[in-house]
Amino acid sequence: MRFLVFVLALLASPLRATEVDIELALMVDVSRSMAAGELELQRRGYAEAISSDEVVNAILNGFTGRIALTYVEWAGNGTNREVIPWTLVDSREVAEEIAAQLRATRSFGMRRTSISGAIRYAIQAIEENDFEGLRRVIDISGDGPNNQGGLVTNARDRALAQGFVINGLPLMTQEGNSFWTLEDLDLYYEACVIGGPGAFVIPVRDWKEFPLAVRRKIVLELVGPPEATPVARRGLGPDGYDCLIGEKMREEWERLNNEF
Repeated sequence: MRFLVFVLALLASPLRATEVDIELALMVDVSRSMAAGELELQRRGYAEAISSDEVVNAILNGFTGRIALTYVEWAGNGTNREVIPWTLVDSREVAEEIAAQLRATRSFGMRRTSISGAIRYAIQAIEENDFEGLRRVIDISGDGPNNQGGLVTNARDRALAQGFVINGLPLMTQEGNSFWTLEDLDLYYEACVIGGPGAFVIPVRDWKEFPLAVRRKIVLELVGPPEATPVARRGLGPDGYDCLIGEKMREEWERLNNEF
């Protein structure tokens, strides 16, 4: 009888989440402004970074010695593809398995660019996983501004209010669709996308820099950057940056295409 009571109590009690140093959602842009070759370079760069000595050592030398990680490709609002589901990374072997999965995966471009949608997806994914992190980080990489799915500043502020940190990896290689190129994409990310304690932006201006930039970014997320980056509010960043620039570019694109 006592055993039965114990079993029933165990079934009724919620399972404890696995404690980790960080819950890290890698949200990777695969919108059609990215060329096929860029998608390949991007995936390989992440694979190389995750299995690198620097990242593995940073994971193993953390407070718990383990992190939880997911890798999600995103484009338009509601268009998210989970390539690597939430995975406990607590050894070099696991990191290398993730890298092998990324190398074996073929990415394909999808329409639109919804950074706001990517942030909302990441919030839900982190809240619903089976891990409890000392920090919860959303990592956004992309080659253009938000142009669909609601204001990026609203999504960002919701994440910050719930204790998330958002970091950015703006891709400024200018090898994709030139119409959607934003010359100061790094400032856009700083003003409109990132936020939270220690939030930072690492721009990539040449694909040769990409593997090193991703490796540096993940290490900083694991060990913490030296100081916080100022965060924009109310849709206006430094010097009144227009956080609706992406939506305006899309309106202009649609206007030009409707004229023909």
